[in-house]
Amino acid sequence: MRGVVSVLVLSGLSGCAPVSTYYAEGVSFAQLERDNTRCDVAALRDAPVATKVRQYPPRYISRKVCNHKGHCYNHGGYWVPGEIYSVDVNADLRARVKSLCMGDRGYRPVEVPTCPRGVAEAAPLGPSPVLPRLNSASCAIRTEGGGFRIVTQG
Repeated sequence: MRGVVSVLVLSGLSGCAPVSTYYAEGVSFAQLERDNTRCDVAALRDAPVATKVRQYPPRYISRKVCNHKGHCYNHGGYWVPGEIYSVDVNADLRARVKSLCMGDRGYRPVEVPTCPRGVAEAAPLGPSPVLPRLNSASCAIRTEGGGFRIVTQG
């Protein structure tokens, strides 16, 4: 396909949902990966995983009994214990720390729609050496390794 510029191979998401990533035009793939890793490490250091165990409240399940005349009443019941789950209370803070770190390095968060099948099939293999300028025709192609490539048409 004429005018197709392939870019970006990173860890990505699967399916047809848009690809969310950090982006800085003209940055090399290697530099993006280094900055992404450095910011992940900084965020983990500054907002470490803090797993807390929590429990949903128990629920009372009443037992409804109806007689042959259709009159119903509650007769006894039982308690269902609340499920136990864990949560990382620092997850949101860690995401904000990473966002600040990537912003300080010149990146901005972007969401790129998934390419139509024809565009993906016509795109050359492999990434280009630098991230291109995004425009309204930019789209993402998901790769086998769980990554993606951004394609800009036109």
